[in-house]
Amino acid sequence: MIYRNADDWLKADRKRVLLFGMSGLGKTHISNLLRGEGGWFHYSIDYRIGTRYMGEHIADNFKREAMKVPLLRELLMTDSVHIGSNITFNNLAPLSTYLGKPGDPARGGVPFAEYLRRQEQHRQAEVASLLDTPHFIERANELYGYRNFVCDSGGSICEVVDPASPDDPVLNVLDGNLLLIWIKGSEAHRAELIRRFDRAPKPIYYQPAFLERLWADYCREQGQPGDRVDPDAFLRYGYARLLDHRQPRYEAMARRGLTITAEEAAAVASAADFEALVARALDARSLETKGRTA
Repeated sequence: MIYRNADDWLKADRKRVLLFGMSGLGKTHISNLLRGEGGWFHYSIDYRIGTRYMGEHIADNFKREAMKVPLLRELLMTDSVHIGSNITFNNLAPLSTYLGKPGDPARGGVPFAEYLRRQEQHRQAEVASLLDTPHFIERANELYGYRNFVCDSGGSICEVVDPASPDDPVLNVLDGNLLLIWIKGSEAHRAELIRRFDRAPKPIYYQPAFLERLWADYCREQGQPGDRVDPDAFLRYGYARLLDHRQPRYEAMARRGLTITAEEAAAVASAADFEALVARALDARSLETKGRTA
C-alpha cells in the first residue's frame, strides 16, 4: 500500500484514494463531500465511461430512436437539431439507458446478443477509465492545483479485474497510485439494497460468464425464449445472486488495501472525518498484520 500506517497517511501532502463497493453504500456520498470542501479532486469512473468512452454510443442510440419520428428525422438529416446526453456525476441515466436490460423489446428490453455487445463496450470503457486514473491524478495537481484525489469507482470494478491475481494489470496500476478502500455493507445493507432494486431495477454490468449462466438459468426456469423475457423480472431475479457473486471479489480486492463499513462511511461529515477514519483503518490493519506475524 502507498501508505504503510496512519502516520504515513496523516503526514502525506498528497492523499490519493480509490473507493469501491456496491452502488448505494457511500462511495459518491464521500466523494461529493470531499470535492465540496474544495481540497479534493473527484474522479468519477462512471462519468468518464459515459463521456470519454461511451458518449458516442449513447448519442447514436438517442439519434437512432429519434430517426423513427418523421419530424425529428427530417431535422436530424438537415443538421437542424443537436442530440446529446446531459450526463453528470449524480445523473448517470444516459449511460444506464444505453446499457439497457435484456429481454422482450415490447417491454423495453434489448435482444440478448445486442445486450452482450453493449456489455463488452462497457467492460472496455471501464478498464480504460480505470487505467486513466494516474493521468488524472497528475492532471488534477498540475492543471488545477489539487493535491488530494478521490477515485469514485463503479460497483462493477470487481468484474473487470481479476481480484485474486497478484499480476492483474489494472489493479497493479491502481494500488501503485492510490489507497484502495472497500466500503463494506452488512446483511441489513444487503437487504435494503435488494429492496431498493426490487422497487426500481437498474441496468447493470455483469462479469460475462456469470451473466450467461444467469440468463440461461432464468430462461430455463421460466420456460421462455429470450425475446419473451420480462427485462425487469430478469434483473430482479439476478440481483441478490449478483451481490453474492461480487462479495468475495470485493474481499479479494480489499486485501490490497483497507475495509471500512457502510455505517462508518455514512457517518463521515467532513474531509477531516474521512481522514481520521482512514487513519483508524490503517492502524487496525497494522495491528492485524503484526498479530499474524507475531
